[in-house]
Amino acid sequence: MGDVMLIKEMKEEERPREKLIKYGANTLEDEELLAILLKNGSKGKSAKDLAISILEYLDGIKNLRNLSLNGLESVKGIGRVKKIELLATLEIGKRIYLEHVKEKKKYIDPLFIYKDNRSLLYGLKQEYFYVLYLDTKKNLIERKLLFMGTIDRSLVHPREVFKYAYLSSASSFICMHNHPTGDVMPSRADIELTNTLREIGRIQGIEMLDHIIISDNEYFSFYENHLMENII
Repeated sequence: MGDVMLIKEMKEEERPREKLIKYGANTLEDEELLAILLKNGSKGKSAKDLAISILEYLDGIKNLRNLSLNGLESVKGIGRVKKIELLATLEIGKRIYLEHVKEKKKYIDPLFIYKDNRSLLYGLKQEYFYVLYLDTKKNLIERKLLFMGTIDRSLVHPREVFKYAYLSSASSFICMHNHPTGDVMPSRADIELTNTLREIGRIQGIEMLDHIIISDNEYFSFYENHLMENII
């Protein structure tokens, strides 16, 4: 207890807010940025100490994306209000990022699509199913997270896929989801879903161009592997 140094007891040039003002946000360590968001510490812990505890619990800042209201139960000093504020801040960051990455990007190369989107799916413990909606020139219109499943199953409803295709006036679309196991080979369910969506798209006049399965380090493209035709 007696060894804890509160931020107000630090030298002014060592305080996160003052460092940000003087040197810029990009010079701060992860725990210093998080300490600014937390604003205050808890009993016996400064905001920076609390930030360090959070990052240790999550095993790094990359896993902040998985934060939920029920998360961080083991870290003392994180109340419901602080969690809500963190979640709101993270969501703003995600939306800014998504607006940036979707600006006039041609989605015609599976490797480029993988590299452009893998950060959204990195380290996730369950399946997330995205649909990438494209205009007539294959520019990205919208990226939509439609479904979240368990580690071995994702329930995808074609009506939802095509509802957003109509709402965004898409001419074509690409499906993309992760395999948390790390094995990117398509399952029978993945193949059946692809066949179903491809056929509905043919009837509706909204072409399904690819289905890309992603892990943290690799991807599998139905298009690259010549699997965009029906498989028995």
